[in-house]
Amino acid sequence: MIKIAPSILSADFTKLGEEISDVMACGADYIHFDVMDGMFVQNISFGLPVLASVRRSTDAFIDVHLMIEKPLRYVKRFCDTGADLVNCHVEADSTEKILEALSIIRACGKKTGITLSPGTNADAVLPFIKHVDLILVMTVYPGLGGQTLIGSQLDVVKKVRQIIDAHNSGCELEVDGGITLETAPAAITAGANVLVSGSTVFHAKDRKGIIASLRSTGAQGG
Repeated sequence: MIKIAPSILSADFTKLGEEISDVMACGADYIHFDVMDGMFVQNISFGLPVLASVRRSTDAFIDVHLMIEKPLRYVKRFCDTGADLVNCHVEADSTEKILEALSIIRACGKKTGITLSPGTNADAVLPFIKHVDLILVMTVYPGLGGQTLIGSQLDVVKKVRQIIDAHNSGCELEVDGGITLETAPAAITAGANVLVSGSTVFHAKDRKGIIASLRSTGAQGG
């Protein structure tokens, strides 16, 4: 089944709770929560206080994507504040430190994830493949919403799918960046089963229709 994870970066923050409730009622599977620290990426987004507010307003599955340096420092706090899955970039620290962060997330009873930025080889997931529930391949450069999908990243998605199928078949494969009705089929064909989509969902007049179309269009692509 294709899952849809709207990114709240594109939501109206003057009514964030309502926005989240609406997209969940319209058929979203996860809420994608992008955390940026101004160091790993240039932008600063939001963090623990916003997550606490979101958690109080919804029982939705919250997929926290940490675009931050040295995520080991913060993963337990994000788990304790309400994340259901915490995802760390493999580029954000040493392999040993990222593995330690994943161990802490797992000990907190939460799901684990890793992310690959553009330019990172698919084989970078191998040290982590037995320790994660989800792998995210960025199809744009992390840090800004509204970018166009980088076509060459679909080759990385394909290779990560092969690694998942060989080593951890229960792991989900997520893509984030430039996911629209036009690009969803290619992402699914490449092997993704979770689509992060921000502006396509939150800026749509018919969110229910867009979410259903992303899911079905993606399924056709597979």
